[in-house]
Amino acid sequence: MNRSQQSPLPMVETAFLASTASLIWLINYYFPLGPLLRIFFPVPMALVYLRWGKRASWMSALVAGLLLSVLMGPTRSILFVMPYGLQGVLLGVLWKRRASWEVAIALTGLLGAFGVFFRVWLVSLLLGEDLWVFFTVQMTQLLNWGFEKVGWLIQPSLTLVQVLSIVAILINSFVYVFVVHLGALVLLDRLGNPIPRPPQWIQQILALDSDDEAT
Repeated sequence: MNRSQQSPLPMVETAFLASTASLIWLINYYFPLGPLLRIFFPVPMALVYLRWGKRASWMSALVAGLLLSVLMGPTRSILFVMPYGLQGVLLGVLWKRRASWEVAIALTGLLGAFGVFFRVWLVSLLLGEDLWVFFTVQMTQLLNWGFEKVGWLIQPSLTLVQVLSIVAILINSFVYVFVVHLGALVLLDRLGNPIPRPPQWIQQILALDSDDEAT
């Protein structure tokens, strides 16, 4: 802690990683590369927490949001901070405390799902249209297609459609955070800031992969 107070290195790294997070978001927005860059949205803030603690991590999320506000406008800046900036800080907390993957994925996945609902609310407010209706229409079409395939001549209720929409958002959020863990496992180990080890079955798969590469 004394080193962090006396050295300019924490400030430099915090600013650098905040700008890195902003750049990743900016590139992905204008030149989307599928899920590749999205994996690393929250990682810079988590890395700052692992290296320099809570205050620096919050500062990195704030600075990244301010940079994006200047470059892309406040709306897209908010959509980065919520949920990815907050997820990065939360991941840093959990990884620093050596929380298990199950706990970390559950908590950050719930935060990510809340971020989806926040995004729907914010964009709906700005556009003057309820985007949740779009979600329910898409889910209704998917259910109708599935029912037709299995030969069920029934119409899904609105309650069922909304429940399944929420479940789909939760599953997507948990899968995303799981992939973030896999990316961070490789990247942060090489940077000298390892995260907690994955469950045994994942370690076995990774060991098999490394054995295959060796052969």
